[in-house]
Amino acid sequence: MSGALLAGVVAGYGVAVPVGAIGVLIAGLSARTSWRVGAAAGLGAATADGIYALLAVAGGAALAGLIAPIATPLRWAAAGVLLVLAGHTAWAALRKRGVTVERRRRPTTAITAYAGILGLTLLNPATVVYFAALVLGRGGTGGGGWFVVGAFLASASWQLLVAGSGALAGRLLTGERAQLITALVSSAVIAVLAFMLL
Repeated sequence: MSGALLAGVVAGYGVAVPVGAIGVLIAGLSARTSWRVGAAAGLGAATADGIYALLAVAGGAALAGLIAPIATPLRWAAAGVLLVLAGHTAWAALRKRGVTVERRRRPTTAITAYAGILGLTLLNPATVVYFAALVLGRGGTGGGGWFVVGAFLASASWQLLVAGSGALAGRLLTGERAQLITALVSSAVIAVLAFMLL
């Protein structure tokens, strides 16, 4: 049990720690909204990692083989979604200048943040291939449920740290100009990461 749980924790941190587009989205969302919304987004990413760890334990080699032929279109779709998000973030930041809080439409809720990041993270088929390789490297078992729990907990703890960091940065950068700059920088980073997927 403890060996499988530890293997899952290491695997979860291995997939979650490299800062990519999802991490930037979570931090930026926390900075612009609240820790609660950012934490929900982070748990969406962790849920996707947990789902992929479960799929890898349940039949990773077969699933990785099925995903391989459509990996490129999925990567393109993920890049497209990221570019739309980058554009939307920049547009909203530019539009927001001079707009009072009462006039803003449709604030991001914890539920929409969770669902959006869950869906976007699930567009990354490399995660299931990563977990499948780890499971196969452990003799095909991977530790079963304890591996999945460890992967989820590690990913969740990291994503919550990212959300907390974003929320702290948002509090420190409360001025209108600072928020505009951070939103535009976040958009640019997301766009670069999207182009790197192509």
